[in-house]
Amino acid sequence: MQIRWTTRRSVAVLTLLALLACALCISTYRIFGNFWDEPEHIAAGLVLIDRGEYLYDNQHPPLARLAAAIGPYLAGARFRGDPNPNGEAQGRDLLYHSTASYEQLLTLARLGMLPFLLVLLGATWSWMRHWHGDAAALLAVLFLVSSPVILGHAAVVALDVPVTALTVASLYLLLRWFETPSVPRGLGLGLSVGLAVATKMSAVPFIGIAAATLILLRLGMLRASPLRSPIRSQLLRRAGSGALALALALLLVIGVYGGKLVYLTTPDMAPSKALNFIAGSRGLLHDLAYRFAARVPLPLGFQMVPLNFLGVEWHNENGHLSFLLGQIANRGWWYFYIVALTFKTTVPLLLLGLPGLALLAIRAVRESNLYLLAPSACFVSILIFCCVYSHINIGVRHVLIAYPLLAMGAGYATVAAWNRWRWRAARAALIGLTLWQASTLVYAYPDYLAYFNAMAGEHPERILVDSDLDWGGQDLRRLERVLAARHVTQLSIGYKGTADLSLEALPPYTLLAPNQPVKGWVAITMLTLQENQPGYGWLLQYRPLQRVGKSFDLYYIP
Repeated sequence: MQIRWTTRRSVAVLTLLALLACALCISTYRIFGNFWDEPEHIAAGLVLIDRGEYLYDNQHPPLARLAAAIGPYLAGARFRGDPNPNGEAQGRDLLYHSTASYEQLLTLARLGMLPFLLVLLGATWSWMRHWHGDAAALLAVLFLVSSPVILGHAAVVALDVPVTALTVASLYLLLRWFETPSVPRGLGLGLSVGLAVATKMSAVPFIGIAAATLILLRLGMLRASPLRSPIRSQLLRRAGSGALALALALLLVIGVYGGKLVYLTTPDMAPSKALNFIAGSRGLLHDLAYRFAARVPLPLGFQMVPLNFLGVEWHNENGHLSFLLGQIANRGWWYFYIVALTFKTTVPLLLLGLPGLALLAIRAVRESNLYLLAPSACFVSILIFCCVYSHINIGVRHVLIAYPLLAMGAGYATVAAWNRWRWRAARAALIGLTLWQASTLVYAYPDYLAYFNAMAGEHPERILVDSDLDWGGQDLRRLERVLAARHVTQLSIGYKGTADLSLEALPPYTLLAPNQPVKGWVAITMLTLQENQPGYGWLLQYRPLQRVGKSFDLYYIP
């Protein structure tokens, strides 16, 4: 029996899946204390709302941070005196010392991330429905909703789900603009791209690389088509709406910082990184820009956007301490994201998503159809870019864009296989894989962010740690309950995170120092242990009494 989908029925199922995803995210809020980046993100957004300044970790634009800060601001969170120059310390102070409680502020901040999850689900559904129909679209959303990594990152204040959502929306609107390069579609594309870049700078290469790949493929298909219209006329028809899209995107990226006006340099032409980025470090344009900027104040975004680019470039050039398969490195490994996707993705999504993308590519080449090829082309081009370019290997979260594309492949493969194979065994296998995927929501709960598939075995900490298993000792609240139940009266704790341990419900504790073995109760986070194996290797001769959540090991050393 085949279900006859109507728009109303399709939207109803999409709505139910979206509500389920939001409910699951919200249900985890009180289980976990703050993750590593959450205090700084909240502080960065709040200082922009409250003071019109952007002070913390300026390699990231503020859109998602503003969304996280709105709730705490409305609940009365404010800066006491001048903002602390350290974003983590300021965010910690806001969470622990505001009129509203720690739990209330953190919950309100996390709720600000859910609209981005809804955008992600809606964009994935729209993309698949437009070119593949309702059944494939809803299956793609089901595979996405039941991907623990997506729900885990959607449930915390972070930039990765927001930029993924807006990047998927941008790529979908780019394809629709290819179909009909009208002014309204150009405006929609510009709006989406601007919001994506205003969320995280990785949107620039993701959208740029994918768009360049799609444009080249489109030009190749136009040349190969015997019915093609002249390529020059194709480009001319798109120039106007494309320019409009670019102008709107730039306006949004600059405008998201607010209307505060600043001088980019002083009257004596003090060097400005922002101006040098815009106009070069010497020459006529440089001199004119300095003279202008010394006399005319400009919106804060003109200063901050160049600093965003420079901050990301500096971070990538200098790398970030990373862990993979027992190794520690500062500039990462080219295969990091391949390993991360292999072990952090559900097995059914791998088994259906990768073949589905391959089938789409084969069919697209045969039919010379860019729109069929788009998910596969975006997946491959973005993943290659990340493997070749990125030296910041701190989690599969940096390639979350792979998940909606894999979900599209899985939705397509399931429908295609169902329609092609009518024998019971094949259809039973498809139903089994889909149920396996959906059941992950149950057996991975509530540790969606720390999820690893069965191939990782019992010790995923030997494969990946930072923000994949332990993102700042997120199970601190669970540890407190375990210690209370065991009547622990003294603790040595190895902790890498941003909570204020002095204000947590811990027994009297001392911080566990490297190369200093101790006796008694010891709790240590996976991140602390794995990123300093020489300093804490002495613990490995003991067997932990308990893994608390996914991020702490608890020992008793007699």
